Amino acid sequence: MAVVLLTRTIDPGEAWASVDGSLLVLIFSMLAIGIGFQNAGSVDLIVGWVAPWLGLAPMLLLILTVYALTSLLTEAVTNNAVAVLMTPIVIGLGHELGLDPRPLIVAVMMAASASFATPIGYQTNTLVYAAADYRFTDFLKIGIPMNIVVGLASSLAIYWLI
Repeated sequence: MAVVLLTRTIDPGEAWASVDGSLLVLIFSMLAIGIGFQNAGSVDLIVGWVAPWLGLAPMLLLILTVYALTSLLTEAVTNNAVAVLMTPIVIGLGHELGLDPRPLIVAVMMAASASFATPIGYQTNTLVYAAADYRFTDFLKIGIPMNIVVGLASSLAIYWLI
């Protein structure tokens, strides 16, 4: 966006007019909810509940689980909000299990950014949904298989590379 503005492809007024205010309000609201979630102690509660279930799981299974949960949540809530909610949880989970939390954080980042199955999970999906007159089921038909393929490929790459 900065390059577009600096090269004067569009002027700042046009750029500002293209921003959907309700979408920004939604993103900022969910970020506030995520901060409240962390400050209320909910993160520690969730980590304490989940850690015994995943304590003996191999790292690949942990990555797949974190990816799947993040992906599922991202389809119902915006990706930014899910990333804000899940990141402190996976950091706490990693520390609780005595593991490096970086692979789990990367799984959250990838899963929150790879939302294909609904128009809700990612801002671009929402914009395309409204502008192109798609149906919700159009996203499901293409998005679910894409979520599975990208999820497996990402999880394996995270496991092998990080």
